[in-house]
Amino acid sequence: MPNVVIIGSGPAGLTAAIYAARANLSPLLVEGWQSGGQLTTTTEVENYPGFAKGIMGPELMKEMRSQAERFGTEFLTGDVSSVNFRYQPFSLTIDEERTVEAKTIIIATGASAIQIGLPNEKRLTGHGVSTCATCDGFFFRGKELVVVGGGDSAMEEATFLTKFATKVSIVHRRDKLRASKIMQERAMKNEKISFLWNSVVDDILGTDVVTGVRLKNTATGKVSEVGCAGVFVAIGHRPNTALFHGHVDMDEKGYIRTHAGTATSVSGVFAAGDVHDSTYRQAVTAAGTGCMAAIDAERFLEAMGQH
Repeated sequence: MPNVVIIGSGPAGLTAAIYAARANLSPLLVEGWQSGGQLTTTTEVENYPGFAKGIMGPELMKEMRSQAERFGTEFLTGDVSSVNFRYQPFSLTIDEERTVEAKTIIIATGASAIQIGLPNEKRLTGHGVSTCATCDGFFFRGKELVVVGGGDSAMEEATFLTKFATKVSIVHRRDKLRASKIMQERAMKNEKISFLWNSVVDDILGTDVVTGVRLKNTATGKVSEVGCAGVFVAIGHRPNTALFHGHVDMDEKGYIRTHAGTATSVSGVFAAGDVHDSTYRQAVTAAGTGCMAAIDAERFLEAMGQH
């Protein structure tokens, strides 16, 4: 029986695996059929420490996986279909057929950006379509950009992007924003930001890279085109925690509540990365909490006299 089973193979899960393996915990990492997390859908990563010239997202995840493997992490490819945290040892069912038991669990299943749902959105992700201004804003210096959304995250993304862009157009489906008053005022006072009200993105234009968006007015039905070099989708994130509903405490948005580091409401179950972080959502912060979760799991096992 593994001392620790890690669910998820993004920066949080793989960092947890590196630390757990180096602590001789012989971790098992369930990596899912689509391993690597959100970074596998990005192109160049320039803000992860240690890579002065940047590194491609998939390459970074490949390096992390090799590092975890080097120290003795065992990998299991498959999706966790159900869990039982009611008593120890905990149990997981993989692909509805195989059961795995564990003394401790680290949940590192990440979060997914909510997308508009357009075919060209997926095709051009990493080529002008982004869901993270702090990750990708730098690449659009001197360009015109579009931000989709009307909440705090959209105002925050748009305001951040004005550090690089010459103009940022916020597309919102209504004539009023959902964002808090202070965030609205900050965006409206910024002379680089303009608003396209009562509008939805009907299509994203461009062959190899984004060249513009096609908008549809929700009041009149009129269609228009706006040229831009990038589209930042800021309509929210959804933590990948549906599997754990009813098993650990979560907030109203589905993020796992943690205390005393990475501990969840179930003793011996820990959470790392975007499953409990709705604020920072960066690869480096996910990796940091992955390290914390592995150390927390090790200390838990020592206290229980199991390691």
